[in-house]
Amino acid sequence: MASVDVLFVGYANERVAGTVSCVRDQGLVAIVDPGMVPSTSDIVDPLADLGLAPTDVTDVILSHHHPDHTINVGLFPNARVHDVWAIYEGDIWTDREADGAEISEDVRLMATPGHTAEDITTLVKTEAGTVALTHLWWDETSETDPLAEDLESLHAHRARVLELASLIVPGHGAPFAPAPGRAR
Repeated sequence: MASVDVLFVGYANERVAGTVSCVRDQGLVAIVDPGMVPSTSDIVDPLADLGLAPTDVTDVILSHHHPDHTINVGLFPNARVHDVWAIYEGDIWTDREADGAEISEDVRLMATPGHTAEDITTLVKTEAGTVALTHLWWDETSETDPLAEDLESLHAHRARVLELASLIVPGHGAPFAPAPGRAR
């Protein structure tokens, strides 16, 4: 089964940084949302603690195209990059729909528009259950998204993710287990 390690817990207040995670499954080493952090060492050092270098990263997954989630994608020179539309590798752009795309046996993508029309969620099957890495929530306490392009869609996709996930890794906060019966 796959594993998820949060490399950096993000925040959105007077400063902004995205939550950055590492997903491993068999030969896959994926970084999700390598965006704004105080220093690139805030990504690279925890990765090294896992015994990995930036050159070991095989894939980067972008939940959406805002700089606070993308700005450090270049730290991983050997990685394929996944977004809602395509896979990018070197100078090859391969169109594909993200919804249902399998990155590995236990890692797949789900289209979850709301914050932006291009948002995706990474779903990871782990021994402890399914982990959803998503920008549907800013953090555990976010009842809504003040910057959502489509709040109705965001709430509908939250409900969909809550049916699947036992742990949520939000865009700007620490992982949380959704309370039983949480509607959104």
